[in-house]
Amino acid sequence: MDNMGFADPWAGAVQDIVAAGRRMDRFGWVPATAGNISRRLADGRIAITRSGGHKGHLTPDGVIEVAPDGRAVHAGDRPSAETLLHCQVYAFAPDVGAVLHGHSVASTVLSMAADGDAIVLSGYEVLKVFEGQDTHDATVRLPVFDNDQDIARLSRAVAPHLGRMPAGYVIRGHGVYVWGGSMDIALARLEGLEFLLACELERRKIGR
Repeated sequence: MDNMGFADPWAGAVQDIVAAGRRMDRFGWVPATAGNISRRLADGRIAITRSGGHKGHLTPDGVIEVAPDGRAVHAGDRPSAETLLHCQVYAFAPDVGAVLHGHSVASTVLSMAADGDAIVLSGYEVLKVFEGQDTHDATVRLPVFDNDQDIARLSRAVAPHLGRMPAGYVIRGHGVYVWGGSMDIALARLEGLEFLLACELERRKIGR
């Protein structure tokens, strides 16, 4: 993945998004029309999935271009309402090249069951997939933000925590957001996080 060698950089970004959608669908992280996927090009353009499409069956037409403020560049294109949350990450961190949003069972259930403002992940080897972690003997907080259909207001709640969320974050009853310097890194972090959340869910089932 990360098709930086494409003669047409836009085509490379689109292929990265299409492939990521299929991978996420294979694990059941983007049911129905849920989730969204974006990649930032070297020239600053942002490619993101069109609203309403199934991410496991994406075609190049399912990817559109948005401006840094989340508005569609081309007339008639309809970005997801949550595009602003992708753009927020890109604006904060110039080195981020991809943002992923999924709706897994584990992230949905655990975020709804969480009493506080975070899910705490401790002692797992896979924690090392996140930036700044080099041992299993660590604790990472996954912030939980209350769901809000007012995305601008939700982004304001997220803003103070940017830069302190190595595992990304989760919207309560909704799903996770992760990112990375490239699509490959973002996907690795998403897979790591979803594995950890699945482990936490299983531990609760057996009372451990």
